[in-house]
Amino acid sequence: MTTTRTVRATGPADLLALVPSVLGFHPEDSLVVLTIGDARQPFHARVDLPTDAEEVHQLAAHLGGVAERGAVGRVAVVVYSDDGCLTRAVVDALDHELLRVGTELVCAVRADGERWWVLDVVGEEGGTPYDVSSHPLMAQAVLDGTVVLSSRGELAETLVGKDPQETEEVTALADGALDLIAAQASAPLGPAAARHQLAVEARWVGERVQRFLEDGERLDASDVARLLVAMAVSPEVRDAAWAGMARENAARHVDLWRDVVRRTPLDLRAAPAALLGFSAWLCGHGALAWCAVESAHEADPGYGPAQVLERILAAGMPPSSWAPFSREDVSLPED
Repeated sequence: MTTTRTVRATGPADLLALVPSVLGFHPEDSLVVLTIGDARQPFHARVDLPTDAEEVHQLAAHLGGVAERGAVGRVAVVVYSDDGCLTRAVVDALDHELLRVGTELVCAVRADGERWWVLDVVGEEGGTPYDVSSHPLMAQAVLDGTVVLSSRGELAETLVGKDPQETEEVTALADGALDLIAAQASAPLGPAAARHQLAVEARWVGERVQRFLEDGERLDASDVARLLVAMAVSPEVRDAAWAGMARENAARHVDLWRDVVRRTPLDLRAAPAALLGFSAWLCGHGALAWCAVESAHEADPGYGPAQVLERILAAGMPPSSWAPFSREDVSLPED
């Protein structure tokens, strides 16, 4: 379940310690925007730094639009960069767009991993050394069970399996299941048999996902393969796995789909990666959701659910905007 808590940040040192616990990793070459105070749709965003003037203004306009749609009154900005000129250009452009939509830029900080600078109207103040590892907010994050990784790359690596034999076993089982489906479809009365089998698989997928949500026991290789093949063959069966996903059970869905993604061959990875992304977004873990979108795009660049999630993330839509649907709402093959 997504939870919220109020954190009082009194200055740049607090902001620099807060960002990694919010994102789940220590950012580099990034712009981070944090909502301060109340808002209709508060958001926190991390984006790669732009590389030219056009990208600077496009990014500023986009973030200004997100703040406007969410009725965000105040934000703080942290730029992770050793390039003071680029930082100034980014912050100036963003400040201009935020003022246009009625959002106040309360604080802007540049940090290069060793020192931070507060950005004001006339330039940078003297750099101040910092070390977030000893900050009380980081200590509290550890006590709360928050895992903070060293980089976004390390976060992406959490979607990569460490046991090739597991993936090979799943792949072999999935290939066998796909061969069986192909044989059923080409046999006499094949289409009817295939529809019957999809109905069976849809029921099994819904029940298997629900069982994991209840007991949390890791799926064995045969279950993973069956799940992958069923979702790949029928979008409706995939939606049976998706049905019932809500903020209350999103964390358990993250556990399920991250483990499945780690054991899935590339050609079958789009569906579980998209489901991982949606559940991560519902948990408020936007960085993990983006990593999952990238994994889905790697498997299938035109995969519809991943494209939808990408638009949701880019627009800064909050998890509260998601309306869960039930399995009764899914159009499934007739048994």
